[in-house]
Amino acid sequence: MSTELTQMKCVPCRGGEPTLTDAEMADVLPSVRDWSVVERGDGIKRLERIFKFKNFAEALSFADGVGQIAEEEGHHPAILTEWGRVTVT
Repeated sequence: MSTELTQMKCVPCRGGEPTLTDAEMADVLPSVRDWSVVERGDGIKRLERIFKFKNFAEALSFADGVGQIAEEEGHHPAILTEWGRVTVT
């Protein structure tokens, strides 16, 4: 990618907008190390990453931070908080 992802702004998905092609996804994946592509039975491919922590409090604090950034960006991922881990999809 010619632009660093950290410098880009999220463009929220709206119904009917095209998703990334497999080729575009392959181009992006090297920039998002430790993330994987998952499909949850609805035919839509998504990025997912599991973050690990020492305890629930650390996981909850991280999830709260992700939520704050997501709200600022207008992008709302699925965030699953469990003891010692947070899954962001």
